Formats: sequence, structure tokens, C-alpha cells
Amino acid sequence: MNRQDIISQIKKKKSFLCIGLDTDINKIPRHLLESEDPIFEFNRKIIDATKDLCVAYKPNIAFYESMGARGWQSLQRTLEYIPDNIFTIADAKRGDIGNTTSMYGRAFFRQMNFDAVTVSPYMGADSVTPFLDFKNKWVVILALTSNSSGLDFQNIEDHSGKALFKQVLETSKEWGDDENIMYVVGATRAEQLLEIRKIISSHFLLVPGVGAQGGSLQDVAKYGMNSDCGILVNSSRSIIYAGSGVDFAEKAELESRKIQQEMALILSSAGI
Repeated sequence: MNRQDIISQIKKKKSFLCIGLDTDINKIPRHLLESEDPIFEFNRKIIDATKDLCVAYKPNIAFYESMGARGWQSLQRTLEYIPDNIFTIADAKRGDIGNTTSMYGRAFFRQMNFDAVTVSPYMGADSVTPFLDFKNKWVVILALTSNSSGLDFQNIEDHSGKALFKQVLETSKEWGDDENIMYVVGATRAEQLLEIRKIISSHFLLVPGVGAQGGSLQDVAKYGMNSDCGILVNSSRSIIYAGSGVDFAEKAELESRKIQQEMALILSSAGI
């Protein structure tokens, strides 16, 4: 999926919502455990309930690979079930030397056909650029994350006073462009989005931390949006675990619709 496809879906659905499919076998409704593939059955119902309200799904790979081969099968079935017009992100946070990165690219882009994969840039260009060899695929580079201990390194300043996350942005944006690179910027760091936009004005931002982690959608939109919207706001637990009974999918839809309606107002006010 290319940049214009994403923008078109945002305008059509009046939404920039990304739903994280962080599906935990220990948290899904008990009645689903009777099905042949409980993880896929849960995801299927979530997708059916929310596909008209979001523009992206982001399965967190750890929740699937922790279950071994069966988990990978559930993930593949989930990916194949997601409609083609919805952007898919493998939240894998990979980052390794060049030849290994190429293998990750084959796995997520060719074998599984994800649109994007999250990547740690700590090992430099080797850990990112091989992913960029795949046409109409994206890397989502970790820049300023929402977890509290992210500040252990991300805000360390060099001799000139420049924070590490800014150095990551300035260097990595030269590896590709706004057609194949996005950045992770946590909603709990919304006040720093203005600084980030000075460095990467046109790139899409994937913004986790809204909802269960306490980030503000209004602040993210105020400081992070650009003329194309330019943000995908992820919400995981607050949507997929909004209910725990047989009506869990209906509860997920209600929570998604509440967020989408707020997003529609934000987009309208911005003239998008």
C-alpha cells in the first residue's frame, strides 16, 4: 500500500485509527477457547466489528510467536482476513545486520505480505535499508517511544545538546523518504511532536500510547498532524479488551466508534 492509498483511506473513513491486535490467549473471552483457533476467532470478530472504523491493524508479533508454530498460523490467518484496503503493520521491532535484515524483509513482506514492519535503528543503516528494497513496503522506525524507560537513552544529548532521538530522525530520513519510512512517536511525548515535525514534516507518524497508556488524542493531533493528516494513532488494549463477555466485539466496536468520531471532528476542523 502506498502513501496516497493510506491518505485516501483516512479521508474516506474519516479516521486515522490503527488497532493493535495484541491478542493474549489469557485475556480473550473464555468461550472462545472452545474453538479450533481461539486467537484467530477473537481477531476475526474484532476485525468484523472495526474494519469500517480504522485504517490500519498492527499485530504485535510477540503475542503470536510466543505460541510457537500454532501462533504463527493464527497470525497468517488473521493477516489474510484483514481487508486489502487496510494498512497492516508487523509490530516486530526487528533490527540486525544487513543479510539478516533481508531475511526479515522476506519473512514479513514476501511470505506474510505485511505492508510495514517496525524496526529498531540502533545498529544503523544495516538494520533498516534492506527493508526499503521491497516496493510499496514501509519501515516504521522507533524514534521516541511511549514507555517510561525509553528516556534512558532517547533523550541523551550529545556535546551540542542534541537529543539522540533527533539524531536518529535526521540520519535515518536520508535512507529513504516519506513514501517508505514512518516513525514511532509515543502519545505520551506529544509535547515534543512540534520539534519532531521540524525535522520530518511530511513523514507519517505511528503514535502508540493513546487510551490505556494515557496519551491525549487531541494533543497528538494538535502537535503532530500535517496537511495530509500524517499520523496513525494506535490503540490496542482499550479497544480489543473493551469487553470480556460474548459481546466483546460489540464493545470493541463502540470504543472504536467513539475514537473514530473524535477523529472525524479533528479531520474536519483541519480541512482534511
